[in-house]
Amino acid sequence: MKKKIVEKYSGPHKPQKGVDTNKLRAAVLGANDGIISVASIVVGVAGATSSSVQIVTAGIAGLVAGAISMGLGEYVSVSSQRDTERILLEKQRSFIAAFPEEKLKEQELLYKAKGLSYKTARLVAKELSVYDAEAAHLDAEVGIDLDVLTNPWNAAIASSLAFTAGAIVPLIFIVIVSTGLRVPITIIAVLFALIATGLLSARASGASKLRSTRRVVVGGLIAMMVTYAIGNFVGHVSIG
Repeated sequence: MKKKIVEKYSGPHKPQKGVDTNKLRAAVLGANDGIISVASIVVGVAGATSSSVQIVTAGIAGLVAGAISMGLGEYVSVSSQRDTERILLEKQRSFIAAFPEEKLKEQELLYKAKGLSYKTARLVAKELSVYDAEAAHLDAEVGIDLDVLTNPWNAAIASSLAFTAGAIVPLIFIVIVSTGLRVPITIIAVLFALIATGLLSARASGASKLRSTRRVVVGGLIAMMVTYAIGNFVGHVSIG
């Protein structure tokens, strides 16, 4: 019975489904940004010129710049989160070392607040403290799991790769399709890719599939229409 209680409430034995969902959501968002950003760039440039070299150059530049920007942004953001976690870790470690009994009592109260009886809350707190006092206190009081601390490098690499994967879709189609059809075919391919990311986003968040898909498709379509119109206008002005 005690073993089951420890396995249920101990940090290292908690289900990791939430972590996987967060990773999926981040990957989908990164891919979605890559699709829309690079699609808008290549479609906009295609509106101004029919030169494949200029279109591809702009697309590759957008891909590289976007992937680096996404990676740096994630690294800075997650590094800040990691710094906050480290501060909390140091504080909790100091408190546990200085006031072990008080921290144990505090942990019992936290488990009681979650609905456990006093007897069970005390048993859980004691068992988890014997198993790993530091992990138990951190999980109960500040929601930090020592096994899944944020890693800025992992976040940066994953974000860059997701952006690149999404950006490749419009870049491929703008290159392989003939001049007269490259813009409409690329837009169609991008819309299908956005539908896929919308469905994955809905799956990750549990939101409505129709709402999530419609949001990214409409947003991507507007972005491409605006950039194409601007590129077309600039192209005609330059020619004139």
